[in-house]
Amino acid sequence: MSKTSDLSVALKNIQTEMFFLRAKAAEVRVAMKKARADAKVEKTIARQAKKNVAAVKKAARIAKLEAKLIAMKTGNVGAKAIKMNKKPSACTTVYQMAA
Repeated sequence: MSKTSDLSVALKNIQTEMFFLRAKAAEVRVAMKKARADAKVEKTIARQAKKNVAAVKKAARIAKLEAKLIAMKTGNVGAKAIKMNKKPSACTTVYQMAA
């Protein structure tokens, strides 16, 4: 074989290898782009879930505080109220003044 035919075969092999490497690089770029998009979606979902948890906690806290406010407005509850509702002599005047 001549020197030029060896070089042309080598050139053809290199060109073929470059073609496959370029195709592989394009596939890698597409995969990276898809992975970035998936990561962005997952991050958005996680952020929204965190907001939902915060909203639920906030609603629970508001409900708890509203219940506490209603309890404070209603006055004495429990043993003191029962005792005061039985008869006036069953409790001291301090409790009557507080109610």
